[in-house]
Amino acid sequence: MIHSMTGFGKHVLQLPGKKITIEVKSLNSKSLDINARVPQVYREKELEFRNTIAGMLNRGKIDFSLYIESNGEEASTRINQSVVRDYMGQLGEIAPGDTLRLLEMALRLPDTLKTEREELDPEEFAVIQEALAKALEELQAFRLEEGKTLEADFAQRIKTLQKLLEEVKTMDEARLGSIRERLERAVADLRETADPNRFEQELIYYLEKYDITEEKVRLSKHLEYFLSTMDSEASNGKKLGFISQEIGREINTIGSKANDAVMQRIVVQMKDELEKIKEQMLNVL
Repeated sequence: MIHSMTGFGKHVLQLPGKKITIEVKSLNSKSLDINARVPQVYREKELEFRNTIAGMLNRGKIDFSLYIESNGEEASTRINQSVVRDYMGQLGEIAPGDTLRLLEMALRLPDTLKTEREELDPEEFAVIQEALAKALEELQAFRLEEGKTLEADFAQRIKTLQKLLEEVKTMDEARLGSIRERLERAVADLRETADPNRFEQELIYYLEKYDITEEKVRLSKHLEYFLSTMDSEASNGKKLGFISQEIGREINTIGSKANDAVMQRIVVQMKDELEKIKEQMLNVL
């Protein structure tokens, strides 16, 4: 069973005075690359968030976001009343006037507002860690569903390659006979003066250079191995990628030995199917 590297998980917490939203998104990557966006109050816990993510996800470009929205019941910014009163007193000494006017002027001056630093709540952090684990589980489920779609696509394309390989096998015997006839016609004049046994040996030598029996057997085995690996618990994108490379190697060798226009067209179709598999393989975990 394969998993996609593309996934999304989200969990929302409604706590007294605030709403906390956790989002985790993953895309394909050769290794684990975590990008974290967390509020300042939780910056000291970023490493623990990263360790939690790394414990559940072993590959992918991961975007982790923690959003905290206050419902307005608690304001972190407050008026520095003693500073405002002092400003108003000084302004009144300079130019006595309306109290509201003096207040308006005082609030424009420096240090009239103070931001109280929010302290990290251990209980809140524990709840957030649990919510992160749930978001990661949701992401894993998303990856599994995406993996099923990829698996169905791979299976269909491998079956197409198997059918094309059968076409190659069907025409191969006639192809070798045609190549033999072309070689004999090309060296007909030489045959009359050459030693018959020597000529036959040379002919067999050249025919063996065009023989694709081993390539057909290996390609068939590689296609079966791809399907069985995809169904196994140990299935992963890197292993399937290695098998794809071996499949491509056999297809290329068949193409180079074909020396037949019809077979070359089939090889082109096989390469096209394999290229589509390789493109999708980038998204496999």
